[in-house]
Amino acid sequence: MQAPRFWDRSKWHPLSLLLAPLGWLYGAATARRLRAGAWEKLAVPVICVGNINAGGTGKTPTVIALAGFLAQKGVAAHVVSRGYGGRAVGPLRVDEMSHSAADVGDEPLLMAAFCPTWVAKDRAAGAKAAIKAGAGVILLDDGFQNPGLHKTLSMIVVDAQTGFGNGQVMPAGPLREPVKAGLARGDAVISIGSERAQAGLGQSWPELAALPRLQATLKPLKTGMDWQDQRVIAFAGIGKPGKFFRTLEREGAVLVAAHAFADHAPYSPAILQRLLKESRQKGAQLVTTEKDAARLPASFRPEVISLPVRLVFQDEELLESLLVKAGILIA
Repeated sequence: MQAPRFWDRSKWHPLSLLLAPLGWLYGAATARRLRAGAWEKLAVPVICVGNINAGGTGKTPTVIALAGFLAQKGVAAHVVSRGYGGRAVGPLRVDEMSHSAADVGDEPLLMAAFCPTWVAKDRAAGAKAAIKAGAGVILLDDGFQNPGLHKTLSMIVVDAQTGFGNGQVMPAGPLREPVKAGLARGDAVISIGSERAQAGLGQSWPELAALPRLQATLKPLKTGMDWQDQRVIAFAGIGKPGKFFRTLEREGAVLVAAHAFADHAPYSPAILQRLLKESRQKGAQLVTTEKDAARLPASFRPEVISLPVRLVFQDEELLESLLVKAGILIA
């Protein structure tokens, strides 16, 4: 399902007020689970890339960007993910040539193209398998509320445009835990969005000033595809499909139709055939995200073009200084 619209509105919205007691219980349960955690410390540093919001903030491109940055510094980073949407229990090293999204999840399949990636329901077991295979640093994907491992550096990813929504905990709002509690456990914030959105985020959420803040943007990767005036039918099952559709329009594409699906939604043969029929009837190219493309059957992928995006940090010196301060890099 898509996030309810009232999550991005006032906390005084009637539905938010009605669900606030359930949000309080959810937040209390999260706090209790964190207090009772094992917090096992590993032999190598652990960089946690997580969020306070429930999805859609840009964790996957952030992990990919951090893995690339560490590789440039000569550090062998391995990703450990729970493999949401996949059936593998793990620990299992993802092989993009032999595994499918149904096996390991769409995000691990995408990340495995950039650095060694492991899926494991038991994060500690997955991290230990990665260390045994030569990991010098663990990138813990979406593990901010996971109490199994001690984090050397916890980085909270936030969408600069939407921030923390109405500031309420699920189901009253989009949060996994209260903003104050989450920021208190974090070491840095990575905010993703335009310069205007970044400025608005700081004004709306002054609490962010308590942590170092890395600003970043998602930029389409230049693949040689000329999107100008290209008629497209876009579809996406990600946290915020609208962001993908707007990116295509900024690249000059003409959106004949745009279909939003739930995050991680599987694409049934019926849905795919309906999309294909529409594209042929309207003379438009099917386009989706890299993450969605990972969930498509191999036989259907030639019908679809993906628009890859990459995260770009505005201040890599600040990123490096954070890694040095945490003892992950040597000055």
